[in-house]
Amino acid sequence: MSHLSILPTVLRELDLLEAALRDLGLTPLRGGDLQGFAEDRQPVDLSVNLADGQPVGWRRQSDGQLMLVADLQRLGRSHSLRSLIGAITRRYAARLALREAASSLAGARVEISV
Repeated sequence: MSHLSILPTVLRELDLLEAALRDLGLTPLRGGDLQGFAEDRQPVDLSVNLADGQPVGWRRQSDGQLMLVADLQRLGRSHSLRSLIGAITRRYAARLALREAASSLAGARVEISV
């Protein structure tokens, strides 16, 4: 029996997360709900469907932190969860670092090529 789990992350910027997901070839969608087992539904601010159709989402908490929302039992069977979260976090961190560098270097243009 699978259900949706909610895990804290270090992510805070929804726009950077959306860009990081696009960098990884995913198509993020704003808003909506993720459905788990039976009537389990969780609202999310951003979600993606992975290649096998498994949905993963993020929801902003009152402290500004983005929480991961996913069916970890199903996801763990079909994807390397650690690898997926690591790839998303690395891409997010790279985009955050480049944004901060661009804001401190007047007139500079900083971009990511994939």
